Parts: sequence; C-alpha cells; structure tokens
Amino acid sequence: MATHRHTSADTEAGLGRSFASSKAIEFIALSALCSAYIQGPLTKLFDFNGALAEMDHFGLRPTLLFAIAVMIFELAMSAAIVGGFLRWAAALALGVFTLLATSLALRFWELPVGMERTMAMNGFFEHLGLAGAFLLVAWHDLKSKMRL
Repeated sequence: MATHRHTSADTEAGLGRSFASSKAIEFIALSALCSAYIQGPLTKLFDFNGALAEMDHFGLRPTLLFAIAVMIFELAMSAAIVGGFLRWAAALALGVFTLLATSLALRFWELPVGMERTMAMNGFFEHLGLAGAFLLVAWHDLKSKMRL
C-alpha cells in the first residue's frame, strides 16, 4: 500500500486554495481597489465647495450637476463592485471613468519638463494601472459566470 508523503507543494497548494477561495480576502482586495472611489466622494461631501471648485477647475459645467453625479457614480459603482452586483459592469464603468478623469486631470504631456511633469506622469500611470485592475475584475467576474 502506497502512502502519500505531504510535501511543501501540497502545503502550498492547500494554502493557495484556501487563500483563493477566501471571501474575506476578496472583500479586502475589492474594498482596497475601490478605496479612492469611496474616499473621494466622502471628502467632496464634507467639503462641497471644494468639490464645486474641482469641477470648475476642470471646466465641468454645470459644476453642481457634475459634482453630485461624480459622487453618486463613484459610490454606486464601488458598492456594486464590493457587493458583487453586476460587478463586471461596475468595474468596466469605473475603469472607463478612471481613464477619462485621468486624461482630463493628469495631462503630463502638456507640462514643461520638471518635477510637476514627473509627478503628473507618475499619477497618470498609477491611474492607468487602476483602470487595468478594474478590467481584470470585470474579466474575472465574467469568466467565473461562464463556468456556471
């Protein structure tokens, strides 16, 4: 009778399955991904004049409508992603929103060479990474639904 010796690969596989199937890890990861889209509207809510000034700065008029719409959109899409309600659609929506907002706010290519340009470029590519993460969430969610 052959016996199976437990190896480190067996332990890693068990830990990997446990980690991959953890709802707590999923909740933490999705909450972290959406954190800027939760924090931003809450900050705007507590400093609504600042929110209006931000919309005005980027030429988004009527400022009141844009400020309210952005706050509701970011919170609703974040809730859908974290809560799993049409997660793929919400993730795609926040990904597209991120690309549009980033292209509007972080136009590093228009700045002269220097620290401000470098900071804007870093922010631009960080946000590009966020958009990619939202695309991965949408892909994963749709892929998991196709297995059913």
